[in-house]
Amino acid sequence: MSGRDPFCQPRRVRRGATLTLVFAGVLIAGAATGSFPESDPPARKAAAGPVGPAARHEAVERAAAKALADGKSPMEAAERAVSRSGDRWAAVYSEGEYEEFQDALDGRYTGVGLWARQEADGGIEVTRVQSGSPAADAGIRAGDRLRSVDGKKVDGWPVTEVVARLRGDALRGDSDDGPAGTTVTLGLERGTRAWTETLHRARLSTDSVTVRRLSDGVTVLRIAAFTKGSADAVREALRAAPADGRTVLDLRGDSGGLVTEAVDTASAFLDGGLVATYDVDGAQRALHAASGGDTTRPLVVLVDGGTMSAAELLTGALQDRGRAVVIGSRTFGKGSIQMPTELPDGSVAELTVGHYRTPSGRTVDGRGITPDLEAGPEQALSRARTVLTGLGAPS
Repeated sequence: MSGRDPFCQPRRVRRGATLTLVFAGVLIAGAATGSFPESDPPARKAAAGPVGPAARHEAVERAAAKALADGKSPMEAAERAVSRSGDRWAAVYSEGEYEEFQDALDGRYTGVGLWARQEADGGIEVTRVQSGSPAADAGIRAGDRLRSVDGKKVDGWPVTEVVARLRGDALRGDSDDGPAGTTVTLGLERGTRAWTETLHRARLSTDSVTVRRLSDGVTVLRIAAFTKGSADAVREALRAAPADGRTVLDLRGDSGGLVTEAVDTASAFLDGGLVATYDVDGAQRALHAASGGDTTRPLVVLVDGGTMSAAELLTGALQDRGRAVVIGSRTFGKGSIQMPTELPDGSVAELTVGHYRTPSGRTVDGRGITPDLEAGPEQALSRARTVLTGLGAPS
């Protein structure tokens, strides 16, 4: 078991869709993951009450151990215990699923290379196609409508369910190999044209950071999720940015990721200092930026209701430290910490052990972060460019 402890997986009802939200940030817009920034999980302290973190962990472990002794499934017993725990963000993964989860944090996934969103009418629109992916090779492009997956119409489906179908989670079962190489048939529409494409799922690497240069010289850095290497990609993009340095950090739809990467990204814009505080079973800890970041670059952060977990941690730090103007709509409000426990059959249970706060002490969980300036999705970038003009270039 690795020492990485995910922040933000909600409990899933169906085992086949367990990793749906993990991969939503790298396959289709949705929620992803977070990771607790310790090389080894801290020792659990005794909880003060029957529903404390330690007590919940112990209840799940007891249920799994009893099931194993009775010849039953420890994973199923753990799922039942988790469902009774009242822990909104708890989850149980099979061994193979948890390995896939770790792969997602490392920037790898199995799929066809599509990003998409649900439109107001319930339709699913492709918003991005990963270069070199099966979807790109088939000629699918942004703006296409996804009408069906393997003959089943997807209009009105939750985006997370579409993700599960595209990834082939129902085919995975207990196999560690996953569905790479299996086929999925997509029904697509572009204007008046309707057609089908049969694609082979593949193991892909995510491109979590993308860079755009706007006509007025503004650099837009979009972070889809904080996977391994995201902070390095941000630093590289900043080094290559125009001389005036005006930058938009687009965290809309960023569903979280590795907290260490979010803190390292904060370090690119701060010269040391506090990024966040957090508690684990009552023990208070702090996360600090490294020194030497660019503190003069005019910076705007874009957020929305899909900005979650580690992305909220970064946003809160830059806002509280007066380093950036935050524009958009209130963020999701996922500020809790989960810790994994390995069960006797190799499955993994995660339960909430603590919460984090912004440098000024604001609680994020259940509240989110309120932007400095409200703006809808169509106006946010234009508003950011106007604000950057007012902020001016560094002297």
